[in-house]
Amino acid sequence: MTVESRMDAHSEARLGWLALALTPGMGPTRCARAVKRLGAAERLFAASLTELEGVGLPAEAAQFCFDGRARAAAMGEAERIVEQQASFLTPEDEAYPGRLLEIYDPPPVLWVRGNAAQLSRPGIAVVGTRQPTPYGSGMAEMLSRDLARRGMVVMSGMARGVDTCAHKGALEAGGATVAVWGTGIDVIYPKENKKLAEQIVSQGGAIVSEFPLGTFPAPQNFPIRNRTLSGMSVGVLVVEGGEYSGTRITARCALDQGRDVYAVPGNATNKNAWGPNTLIKQGAKLTATWEDVWEDLPSQIRMQLEDEAEAQMGRNESPREGSASLFNESSTAAPMSEHERLVIQELRQDEMLQLDELMERLESKMVSGEVFTALFELELSGRVKQMPGKNYVRCF
Repeated sequence: MTVESRMDAHSEARLGWLALALTPGMGPTRCARAVKRLGAAERLFAASLTELEGVGLPAEAAQFCFDGRARAAAMGEAERIVEQQASFLTPEDEAYPGRLLEIYDPPPVLWVRGNAAQLSRPGIAVVGTRQPTPYGSGMAEMLSRDLARRGMVVMSGMARGVDTCAHKGALEAGGATVAVWGTGIDVIYPKENKKLAEQIVSQGGAIVSEFPLGTFPAPQNFPIRNRTLSGMSVGVLVVEGGEYSGTRITARCALDQGRDVYAVPGNATNKNAWGPNTLIKQGAKLTATWEDVWEDLPSQIRMQLEDEAEAQMGRNESPREGSASLFNESSTAAPMSEHERLVIQELRQDEMLQLDELMERLESKMVSGEVFTALFELELSGRVKQMPGKNYVRCF
């Protein structure tokens, strides 16, 4: 059965939005204005050329719609979406994220792979540089993991660096994460994140884009993507970012959209600390732990997440690690042994320590086997992370 044979009135309206989104020269604002003036998206297909130009379509766009090319493009795209086992959302769909409708220019269509319901849940957008320091990587992963454990959806762009760490942190916690792409949902970028993309979808998250299938990574797409990422979120958390980075654009979008902005302070001598440190000077919330975000959330969102967490606890006799007491960190973390305590005292969040040097420092207190055992236990509990070259950093 073809897409066309299954069309009803609601489907015609959705197809109208899709046709407008695929029409050359029609951005989000023009699409929304056209639908408003037409009175309904499905009227696009019956309108005369004069009517189409009268509702604000440029001459080329009006001709594209009038001669049937827009409808044909929408039908073809809808067929390909079905083949991709994906879906699309329009502003009239119940599943379209309500927070995104609050911004000036919400996308006329969202292409989605995975669980579209995650787009409307309370989410924090975690953004930062593609070349983070070990400290930046560790903070992005730790904060994302801790917030995901408490029911927040972690949203990011799946770029290299901080974005990737944020998604991995959420997945490690067993939470949901949403990747907002600047390409079509069938074009993985960067390619090395293919496995991560599959894991996001398989673990109940979603991949979303406002670009049609087959759209390749063009530089101009990513600033457009950033305003969608910030628009879907409750707030934006900046980990590391230079003076002229895309991270600054996302933070600016968040401020323009009335979203809260959080920033992890960085070493003032590091160029990647310019972004978050400047944002803190300008009023962003200094963020070192998940509590700094949590206490700033609107009370209704906190109550929603806490109620969901209690309901989840009631359904699970043996909750997963990190869920025993979602809002009391001290009760979720297993107590450390004396050896673990000695090892972690030597480690820092903002500086890697090589294994040989760690052994030297602890030589008078522990034998090598005890150091290895302690490191292993600390890694398992998420307190320590091993970096390339047998270097270690403290996670919190």
